[in-house]
Amino acid sequence: MSGDVRAWDPSPGRVTISDVARVAGVSVATVSKALNSRYGVSAATSRRILAVAAELGYESSLVARSLRSSRTGVIGILVAEFEPFSTELLKGVSAAAAGTGYELLAYAGSAAGGSVGWERRSLSRLAGTLVDGAVIVTPTVLSPATTIPVVAIDPHTGPAGPATVDADNAGGARAATEHLLGLGHRRIAHLRGRTDLESARLREAGYREALAAAGVGFDPRLVRDGGYRAATTTEAARDLLGSVDRPTAVFAANDLSAIRAVEVAHDLGLRVPEDLSVVGFDDVPEAANCAPPLTTIAQPLQEMGALAVRMLLDLLDGWEAGQQVRSPGRHVRLPARLVVRASSGPAPG
Repeated sequence: MSGDVRAWDPSPGRVTISDVARVAGVSVATVSKALNSRYGVSAATSRRILAVAAELGYESSLVARSLRSSRTGVIGILVAEFEPFSTELLKGVSAAAAGTGYELLAYAGSAAGGSVGWERRSLSRLAGTLVDGAVIVTPTVLSPATTIPVVAIDPHTGPAGPATVDADNAGGARAATEHLLGLGHRRIAHLRGRTDLESARLREAGYREALAAAGVGFDPRLVRDGGYRAATTTEAARDLLGSVDRPTAVFAANDLSAIRAVEVAHDLGLRVPEDLSVVGFDDVPEAANCAPPLTTIAQPLQEMGALAVRMLLDLLDGWEAGQQVRSPGRHVRLPARLVVRASSGPAPG
């Protein structure tokens, strides 16, 4: 009997529009009209077709949908790789997209991370046929001319293009260093991030500014490249902490580097925070679960993700109206705040 999904004998693979037509007892053309809300199908028939499609699990191809309407109803979230920073941003993105009518497509454009130009390659694959707009996390390059609206979170080169969201990197770094200075530390090392990134430059600048304001001379021997990665932090931390005149505190440019510094300290027999204080940056969930829990600078990561989606929805509205971002770009910088936990304490001796 037409409309009886229980009588449908599924063939292997994807449910097709022909499957829906066969079970609903109508033509493929009628199913197409019902699914696309076009004229020529009665309300009762349309309801039956939609019910059959839902029960069979039919989903139209995003590419076919875009060819019919020039819209896919999908927002792309482009990241270099899935790691704690981007995962926290995705939580905010998901919350902000709920109820908007848009679906989300999370796409990792560079498994190795840090590959320059990954976002351009990703956009060329996805733009127009799979996604209507994109939120790009820490892009290496921002192009002002794109075929779809784009919002960038924490771009490597700083605010540029139509819309960006980031946190106060320099202010957060000053707060981290001032916290250690206030605990009596004077030999404060810095495990900096990737030197080609604006966020890393700003965090090192904030560190230096806080030292200068306190009358503490900058010592380049206390700065090492952590590269924002645990793996590249290991040798840098061992070099710093194994020296005769080692620092009494470390400000790391992100939590992953800070957590590895704590692990290296433990390996060397140093107690945290009795012998060494450590402060990170980001406040990813792993920071609170570190042993001891990590003092860090909290970026409002979920808020940044949610704000980026709201900004993108505004751009999409303008794009649909043919305005396509002729006004100056919108660049939003959110505050960062110090979260004191157990990894920082008074300077020894």
